[in-house]
Amino acid sequence: MKDNFARFDMSIRPTRTKWYLHPLTIAMSLPDVLRHRTVLTRTGTEGLKPPYLLLCNHNAFFDFKVATRAIWPSRANYVVAIDGFIGREKLLRDVGCICKRKFTNDISLVRNLQRTVKNGDVIVLYPEARYSLCGTTAVLPESLGMLCRLLKVPVVTLICHGHHINSPFWNLHDRHVAPTEAEFSLLFSPEELRALPVDEINRRIVDAFQYDDYRWQKERGIRVTYKRRAEGLHKVFYQCPTCREEFRMRTEGDRLICSACGKRWIMEETGELTAENGETEFSHIPDWYEWERANVRDEVERGVYSSGELTVHVDSLPNARGYIRLGNGVMTHDMNGFRVVVTDADGDVHEMTKPPASLYSCHIEYEYLGKYGDCVDLNTLEDTWYIYPHDCDFAVTKMALATEELYFAHRRAEGKPCPPGLA
Repeated sequence: MKDNFARFDMSIRPTRTKWYLHPLTIAMSLPDVLRHRTVLTRTGTEGLKPPYLLLCNHNAFFDFKVATRAIWPSRANYVVAIDGFIGREKLLRDVGCICKRKFTNDISLVRNLQRTVKNGDVIVLYPEARYSLCGTTAVLPESLGMLCRLLKVPVVTLICHGHHINSPFWNLHDRHVAPTEAEFSLLFSPEELRALPVDEINRRIVDAFQYDDYRWQKERGIRVTYKRRAEGLHKVFYQCPTCREEFRMRTEGDRLICSACGKRWIMEETGELTAENGETEFSHIPDWYEWERANVRDEVERGVYSSGELTVHVDSLPNARGYIRLGNGVMTHDMNGFRVVVTDADGDVHEMTKPPASLYSCHIEYEYLGKYGDCVDLNTLEDTWYIYPHDCDFAVTKMALATEELYFAHRRAEGKPCPPGLA
């Protein structure tokens, strides 16, 4: 197989939402906003008019619908990952979407955002670049503060609460949570952006993005009665806090179970965890996740982190026409970062490497599209590889945590401070 596929053209100028599609954006968004009785609170945005930059947290597809409601009737250009364009590139361009490959530094995106500003429209950006794994803030890019200063327009945040509780990344079934909430707030005026150093802009963005959907659920007294509410949670909780074995967790209905030691937890309707016997190590779901992170950080600090050599197959996404089976091969994730080597049907070898310094985080998927299994996707400016480990126990969640911790460790080793929210 010759690697000569047409590449998605990132340089095409963004389209202002076509007049005949603009009403459809609100028509497709408003029913769900009403069904979830979303309470939208506005702070400091009286008289706000485009152009401005809207930074949104990201927990579910419902985020887009609330954002559309929040900015209506203004037009917007939405930054969307390339897989969102598959089979519908023209439609997404016509509705105002701008394509981005995740966790890449793409100057064409910056140019297109500047064009949005010149057009007098709203930029809608999801800087976490993936759904949160457990309803809390994901790592934000260090370049965000510089982008805000470069665009020279007001910066507004839209922080939604309840979307992870309603449809968590590890089990997308709609739990019919209502009411949900959203806070639409002015964070910076152009004058403030000119006066503040980039580090302070980043710090304030990170502060504005602090959220915890499970704490929000408890404070609001919201109960989820869905009987299979825990199913899929073992994708996030791959390590047992009782016996510390990895990759032996499973879920059934509202139960989380360690197959190694037999410990069982109930996911209550309130979103809290309760051990069926013995100590409840973590009743608050994000605490378990951060415990796993601390364990990965320890492996990185001792220099022993490694996935080992994993057998994988790789699907390439060079453009919006669809996935291309690149071939089978091996992936290693260790102290040197990612290395993936694939041989295609013609015997040609393809390789992608991502050293720790090049990747502050990575994107993972659980049971991608409901049929492809768990995967890691790695990107260059011209291609996206969806990498599927098989016949192995290693969890992609651990890879995601390790990617971040390897980046942090690299920064510390170079004597560079970690930006706010990255340490």
